[in-house]
Amino acid sequence: MKLKWSNATVADVARLHEFLAKVNPSAAARAAQALTVAPRQLLERPKIGRQLDQYLPREVRRIIVGNYELRYELVDATVYILRVWHTREAR
Repeated sequence: MKLKWSNATVADVARLHEFLAKVNPSAAARAAQALTVAPRQLLERPKIGRQLDQYLPREVRRIIVGNYELRYELVDATVYILRVWHTREAR
């Protein structure tokens, strides 16, 4: 399996870090680290996330990392990290 990050996801993590860093820089660093490390578990167990049926026939899934939702898609032997949001964000 390979792991690939979308440009949108990289921007999401930067945006979330910047928002939280204004209030708590160390919490912002921990959150950003958790969001970048957690997807590695998908390389060994790519189907641990819940399938999001609204994207069928694509295999888009989600995992929760702390207070964040991370969406990803499985395509052949690649895990594409699509987006990440705080669970309280309106989207």
